Amino acid sequence: MLMSQIVSADGKSRVAVREDETARLVNDAKSVYALALEAVRAGTSLATIVADRGLGETVDLAAACKAGQLLSPVRHPDPAHLYLTGTGLTHLGSAATRDSMHKKLDAEGEQALTDSMKMFRMGLEGGKPGRGQAGVQPEWFYKGNGNMVVDPGKALVSPHFALDAGEEPEIAGIYLVGDDGTPYRIGFALANEFSDHVTERINYLYLAHSKLRNASFGPEILVGDLPADIRGASRIVRAGKTIWEKPFLSGEANMSHAIANLEHHHFKYGVFRQPGDVHVHMFGTATLSFADGVKAEPGDVFEIEAAAFGLPLRNPLKLARATAPVAVRTL
Repeated sequence: MLMSQIVSADGKSRVAVREDETARLVNDAKSVYALALEAVRAGTSLATIVADRGLGETVDLAAACKAGQLLSPVRHPDPAHLYLTGTGLTHLGSAATRDSMHKKLDAEGEQALTDSMKMFRMGLEGGKPGRGQAGVQPEWFYKGNGNMVVDPGKALVSPHFALDAGEEPEIAGIYLVGDDGTPYRIGFALANEFSDHVTERINYLYLAHSKLRNASFGPEILVGDLPADIRGASRIVRAGKTIWEKPFLSGEANMSHAIANLEHHHFKYGVFRQPGDVHVHMFGTATLSFADGVKAEPGDVFEIEAAAFGLPLRNPLKLARATAPVAVRTL
C-alpha cells in the first residue's frame, strides 16, 4: 500500500492510498500522522485503520503533483517534534565515493586506509548481525527538524554560505513513537538527503555542517516491508534536458548494514523515543552526481525514482539570499 498527502481545493490536507494505479481518498482522514497514531493506540495496523474508515473519491496523483498539491507524506503538528537524521557508508559502493573525498597519505607517501574505509569495512564485517542482535554502529548525522522538510515538487534551498548543493538519493524510514516510547515504522519513502559535499571535503569534521540542509521525501510512503533489491534512477534535469543520470540501488541486497541494525542504533538513544515524535531516518546512498564532477545550478531539478515507491521525487534547486552575520543580543 502506498500512502500520500495532498492539499485539496479547500486548502485542507487529505490522505490518499493506492494498491495499483488508482488512488483514493481515505474517508475523514486529515493526515498520515493522525492515522498512524490511531493505529498505534488501537494496537492494530495502518491497513486496518484505512479499511475501517473506507475509501472515497478517486484522485489523480500525477495531476496533483503538477498542480503543486502534493505534501510531504507525513508531518508533525509541531515541526520541532519531527527529526531528520541519517546514516552513511551503508551501501556496497558508497565507500569509494566518500573515500575519494577524504584521501590522505602516510609518511611513506603510500595511500593510507581512511576513516571512511575503516567505517565501511566495519559495516561489511558487522553490519548484518543475527536476528535479535546488535551489530556494529554506523556513521550517524542530524539534518534538522520538521522546519527543514520540503514538500515534493518544492525547491530545496541552499544557504548563501554553502559551497555546494548536491543531491543524495536515498530510502528513508518513517517512524512514529508510541505513548510508551516504542518506535513504530509507518513505512519507507524515497528521499533526497540534500548536502554540501564541497564543505565536507575540506575536512571530514565539517560533515555535521554539510548535512544541516533541507531534505525532501515522498511523495508516497510504502507501507510494509522494504524490497531487498531496489533499482531506480537518479538524475539532474537542466532546462528540460537530463545533464546527468545514474542507477540508484538500495535495499539490503545492496547494503552493508541491515535495516534493523540501522534502526537499533538510532533508537537506542532515549531522546529519540519520546512519545508522539516523528522520525525520518535516511539510510545512505552509493550514487552522487558530485562524484562525477557535476555541479548543480539554481533551477536544476533533482529527480529520484524507483518503481516500488510510486511517483518520482522531484525538487528544483534554489539559492538563498545572502544575509549579514548573526548577532546575538545580551539580555
